Amino acid sequence: MISLHEPEFHGNEWTYVKECIDTAWVSSVGKYVDQFETSLAALTGARFAVAVVNGTAAQHVGLLLARVMPGDEVIVPALSFVATANAVSHCGAVPHFVDSCMDTLGMDPVALQEHLEATTERSSGQLRNVRTGRRIAAIVPMHTFGHPVDMPELMDVAARFGLPIVEDAAESLGSTLHGRHTGTFGLLGAMSFNGNKIITTGGGGAILTDDPVLASHAKHLTTTAKKPHRWEFFHDEIAFNYRLPNLNAALGCAQLERLPDLLRRKRLLAERYREAFSLASGIRFVGEPDGACSNYWLNAIRLERPDINARDALLAASNDAGFQCRPAWTLLHRLPMYSSCPRAELPVSEALEASLINVPSSARLAGPDA
Repeated sequence: MISLHEPEFHGNEWTYVKECIDTAWVSSVGKYVDQFETSLAALTGARFAVAVVNGTAAQHVGLLLARVMPGDEVIVPALSFVATANAVSHCGAVPHFVDSCMDTLGMDPVALQEHLEATTERSSGQLRNVRTGRRIAAIVPMHTFGHPVDMPELMDVAARFGLPIVEDAAESLGSTLHGRHTGTFGLLGAMSFNGNKIITTGGGGAILTDDPVLASHAKHLTTTAKKPHRWEFFHDEIAFNYRLPNLNAALGCAQLERLPDLLRRKRLLAERYREAFSLASGIRFVGEPDGACSNYWLNAIRLERPDINARDALLAASNDAGFQCRPAWTLLHRLPMYSSCPRAELPVSEALEASLINVPSSARLAGPDA
C-alpha cells in the first residue's frame, strides 16, 4: 500500500533525540523546546511561538486567550477535521458552522458576511445570534490541506463585526498568502506536528501570536499555571499540562532543518499530479489559490460533478489497487455530537464533501533525486 502521508527521518533526528536520552532532559523543560519555539517563530514570522502537546491543545488555549467563554458560539467551517470543533467544545462553547469557498476549500468570507448580517445583532456591545441569544465570540478559519484561506477578506469581515480570529493552521506549516505565513494573520494561530503532518514531533503543536502578553499567558496556561519558584508549588489559575516534551521538540528541531527540501519536493509532486490529471475527464486537480504558496500537505482531486457514490467507487478502486486515498472529512454538522449546532446554508461544503479525494502525498513520492 502506498500510504497517504508518511514522515521522513533522514537528518539529525537520531542525534538530537539521543542527546535528550543521554542527558536525561526528556520532559517539558530543555534546550530543544526553546530552540523549537525560536525556530518556529523565525520561520513563520510570528513574534512568539509556544510549543504544546498537539494541535487541538494549541487551538483550545488559543480560543481561551481570545476570551471564548462557556455558552458562547464560535464560527467554524463545516468542512474541517473534528479537532476544530472539539477545541470550541473544550471551552464550553458551541460551534457555529459556516460554508466554504470552492477556490480555497476554506471559509468563504462573502457567505460569512451575509450569514452574520442575517442572523446576528449587536446588544450591549456584544454580537449575538438572534436565534439562540448566545454571544458570537470568535472566528476560526482553517487552511484546508495546507491551502491558505482568503485571510485578508476574512480579517475585514471580522473587523466589521468586532470578532477576533484564531487561525487553525494545523495543516499549513510552510504555506504563505501574499508572502505572509498562515497562522500569523489573526490574533493567534494554532499549528500541528502530528505524525502525518509535513514535519512531525511525534505529537505536538504550537500557538503563534505577535502579542507578548498573550504569549506569556499561553506559556503559563500550558504549564499548569505554576508560578516560578525554587521549590514551592503555587498555581494561580485553572490551567493545563500541555507543554511539549524536550524529547519531541528535539525531533521537531531536526525536522525543521529539512523543511525547505520537503516543501520543494511536495510542490514538485503536486505539479506532477496536476499534469497527470489534466488529461482526465470529469476530475480536476486542486491547486493553490491565487496569491498563495501552498505546502500541498495533502494533494487532492475534485470530481467536477459532485457524486458521493462515484467518489466512493473511486476510493474503493484506488485502495484496492494499493493507493491509500481518502475522502475529505464528514461535514461536522453531520456528526452526532454537533448535529444540533447552529449553522448557515452549506451548499459548497456539501458539494466538496461529495467530490474531494486525497491522494498519496508523501514527499518521497517525488523521487530520491528530485
